[in-house]
Amino acid sequence: MSWKTNLPTVRGTLLIDEPLAPFTWFRVGGPADVVFLPADEQDLSDFLKALDPVVPVLAIGVGSNLLVRDGGVEGVIIRLGKGFNGVEPLGGNRIKAGSAVPDAILARKAAEAGIAGLEFYAGIPGTIGGAVVMNAGCYGSETVNVVKSVRAMDRAGVVRELTVEDLHYTYRHSALQDGETVIVLDAVFEGTADEPEAIKTRMAEITSRRETTQPIREKTGGSTFKNPPGHSSWKLVDEAGWRGKLFGGAMFSPLHSNFLINTGEATAADLEGLGEAVRADVKAKTDVQLDWEIKRIGRPA
Repeated sequence: MSWKTNLPTVRGTLLIDEPLAPFTWFRVGGPADVVFLPADEQDLSDFLKALDPVVPVLAIGVGSNLLVRDGGVEGVIIRLGKGFNGVEPLGGNRIKAGSAVPDAILARKAAEAGIAGLEFYAGIPGTIGGAVVMNAGCYGSETVNVVKSVRAMDRAGVVRELTVEDLHYTYRHSALQDGETVIVLDAVFEGTADEPEAIKTRMAEITSRRETTQPIREKTGGSTFKNPPGHSSWKLVDEAGWRGKLFGGAMFSPLHSNFLINTGEATAADLEGLGEAVRADVKAKTDVQLDWEIKRIGRPA
């Protein structure tokens, strides 16, 4: 691929044919043609403006909701890091967070600033960029309830200001998942005023609940399937008999049957194959369609 030998000059880091397994919580998957770790927003913009426009680009966070197939990923994977991890209270119960900020850090910083309503982010194992893109949520709250505006960069390296109306949020979905490549840079959130200690108490309850009901110390990707209307995915998986049942090196957690787990030796094909087998079985038994919440990218081996 000639474009890989003629990449734009950057201030960040370019990694060629880089294995992606270490970038994901599942710890599986083949290499990306290129991984780019931009130094900051300007570095990212300059790179995108200079990169051949036919080269595919995809931004990832900490890989907590990502399954990379064994054959790897075509094009450039952009991993946002230090230049995109600022958090700044703005007054008026608003707070700004970069896309690389872990969701739990935003919850903590909001609590310290006396901003309530963002506690649910303490229970989401990802970053703000991913939360904004997929309308992440848990325990009755979701991103659409608190996000007010988003700055994002398009494939041409141009920054756009987006309102929450521009995002067209629905359950675990936004307009950012459709069509052209758009990379979230940061977002502004708004909550309500409350005492920091009261907010932290609620966050502690969420963290405790998550630790006792989810396999957070396993190689997992969070919720595997979206909840179909009127149903709970974990219950459908459980009642179909797939809780704790091995499929190669993959299984659905005995602790929470909507959490797909790499038991240690799984391939991406094992994990995706198990998910597809469960979807087919649940559909056959209940006529309910399970849709993936985990993002699957790349080529089969």
